[in-house]
Amino acid sequence: MRGSEITEEVSETKEAVNVDTKKKTIFVAGATGSTGKRVVEQLLSKGFSVKAGVRDLGKAKTLLSNDNPSLQIVQADVTEGSAKLAEAIGEDSDAVICATGFRPGWDLFAPWKVDNFGTVNLVEACRKLGVNRFILISSILVNGAAMGQVFNPAYIFLNVFGLTLIAKLQAEQYIRKSGINYTIIRPGGLRNDPPTGNVVMEPEDTLYEGSISRDQVAEVAVESLVHPESCFKVVEIVSRTDAPKRSYKDLFGSIKLT
Repeated sequence: MRGSEITEEVSETKEAVNVDTKKKTIFVAGATGSTGKRVVEQLLSKGFSVKAGVRDLGKAKTLLSNDNPSLQIVQADVTEGSAKLAEAIGEDSDAVICATGFRPGWDLFAPWKVDNFGTVNLVEACRKLGVNRFILISSILVNGAAMGQVFNPAYIFLNVFGLTLIAKLQAEQYIRKSGINYTIIRPGGLRNDPPTGNVVMEPEDTLYEGSISRDQVAEVAVESLVHPESCFKVVEIVSRTDAPKRSYKDLFGSIKLT
């Protein structure tokens, strides 16, 4: 069962989602991160089997549920190359969700090692295995220069640590040329607090401000697996209290193919 078949089999009815997703295994890179942990939790709650890719197994066992038979924790460092990642992902995975992000520090190359080369390594591992569904959690303003936002304080701040947004943008471009069925999700500023307001979804290079709860970002990532309208698209998301409540089928369907 490959990723291209996920949306075909589970999008017909709510009952189909509850039953069929139990047969799907989703690999989550960056599973102990603030967003990745939420992605894992939401996948499990929706009946998916999850393979959580983590660098620190000890940390993972304290952050992730150990008693869920649908969760498997595996060692996976995106900076170590595609061959090792392919072993971690395994032939039983149907899709990959990339929720990685570098940790600010003295290493100015960290954004490139994680957000660029690390993402490319994941894509190459998927190609080796024939996994044809890839969800990337990126960021708004990655293409800020082309949007005329080079003086936007958020663009400047996010690029202070080793040109992070440029690293992410190049990784996005690699995914789009890879031939893999992708959904690239660009959230606004990430909040750890519970959701307030409804999700607003816009085409790429549209949003240059706004924020969103990590819980909603995780929800968008998981929902992209079961809605074929999300395939081969780049979407930008924030939440707004004055935004109307819309279904994910409608939200994804409102974005044109890229």
